[in-house]
Amino acid sequence: MTIDYASIEARRAELRRRYVLPHRPSSSARGLHHVALLSSDVERTITFYQELLEFPLTEIIENRDYKGSSHFFFDIGNGNLLAFFDFPGLDLGPYQEVLGGLHHIAISVDPATWERLRGKLEMAGVPHQIESGASIYFKDPDGARLELLADHLGEMYGARVM
Repeated sequence: MTIDYASIEARRAELRRRYVLPHRPSSSARGLHHVALLSSDVERTITFYQELLEFPLTEIIENRDYKGSSHFFFDIGNGNLLAFFDFPGLDLGPYQEVLGGLHHIAISVDPATWERLRGKLEMAGVPHQIESGASIYFKDPDGARLELLADHLGEMYGARVM
């Protein structure tokens, strides 16, 4: 299959011209409350996110929609939470990238923290990939792809996106 990259770029430029407004109105949203992922092992997930990545666990409660399931939250800064559910008794398959599904979660950290966490990932033997000197891509214990990004919030590789 041949991919027509010129057509893809032309379409992207047209969408940018049509929808990225020069005077963007305020969003109706207050912010991201939480993104919820699935966990096959609550304690392993807590250890990975709190001990390795230094995201404090803020609460663990029963999932209101599934008896026996835990809903737990990590502080990822700026008033945002990363949440997880476990579903005891359900036979959930491994993580998969599918249309409509999760590609990755990018979390901004300052450059000194980026370096420290990169070292911790290496010491823990977590496979990772560094891109552009500002991004570290790796997977959590259940296979969800994460990115630690040393750019400021609202920036991507030095360009303003917000």
